[in-house]
Parts: sequence; structure tokens; C-alpha cells
Amino acid sequence: MSQTSDIDLIQRRLFRVRSRVVVLDSDLADIYGVTTKALNQAVTRNAARFPEDFAFIIEGEELARLKSQIVTSKTGRGGTRKPPRAFTEHGALMASTILRTERAVTMSVFVIRAFVQMRDALSANEAILKRLAEIEKGLLLHDSALRDIYQKLMPLLAPPPEPPRRRIGFHSQDK
Repeated sequence: MSQTSDIDLIQRRLFRVRSRVVVLDSDLADIYGVTTKALNQAVTRNAARFPEDFAFIIEGEELARLKSQIVTSKTGRGGTRKPPRAFTEHGALMASTILRTERAVTMSVFVIRAFVQMRDALSANEAILKRLAEIEKGLLLHDSALRDIYQKLMPLLAPPPEPPRRRIGFHSQDK
């Protein structure tokens, strides 16, 4: 496979959870060429290397939202029995160091590049959203100013009232 296709394959496995870009344990294990069980055992044995900002367990509402983003298969014995572990960029790199397989070392470079590209894309999106908010704010100000001008011009654009007609006949001035 080419570097670009490897990075694209990895990027499709990245998700946003707790405002962080993460890869799930099953996907990371597949990328590194080990079983999910072996990966999680290695992480458990080296728990001190995986603080909360490197890896965390996804449970409850987060798990439900994540399941709605990805299609989970029920092959084998009905899917996973434990909630998945999510690895941040640093956690994925740390996992490659504790696995010590040749494939893990090779693929860790692609994993990091995929995280970097995802982070760049997210920051570009945030910049675009910020700029759109500024434009919207400006448009609302202009809309208000135009509405005010329109309301002031309407009386000037209305046709002038017709002058009173002179009544025919004798009229008393006492009215």
C-alpha cells in the first residue's frame, strides 16, 4: 500500500470524543497487526504509561453516540463484551512502543501523520466557522441598518396626499 492510502485508511478510523480525536482499541490493534485483547492487555500491564489524556474507556452516552457514528457488526459471539478504549495521538504512539512488533513501529508513523492531518483539518474548520460567525454578525448589523433606512424612506416614497378639493355650493364658514 502507498503512504497516502495507509493514512487515508487510518483517518477513516479516527473519531471525535470528548473534544479529542481518538482511535478505538479494535482499530488500533488492527492497524498494528495484533488482537484487541493483546493490545488491551499490554495497556493494562503498562497502565502508568497511559494517563487519561492518552487513553480512556468510552462508556454510557458517549458509547451510544459513537455506535451511531459507526456500524458495529455482530459477528462471532455478538460483538465486543467490554466497552472500547479510545487512544489519543499520544496514546497511539505509546501503544506502538509497548507492543514492540515491527508492524506497530512501521504503522505508528502513519498513525501520527493521520492524527496531524485530522488536527489540521479540524483547526481549518474551526477557523472557517469563526469567520462565518463574524460575517453573520456583520450581516445582522447591516440588516438592521437597512431596515432602519427603509422605514425612514417609506414615508418619502409614498405619494403626496391629494390637496383638499374645493366644494361646490354655498357653505357656511362656522363649521
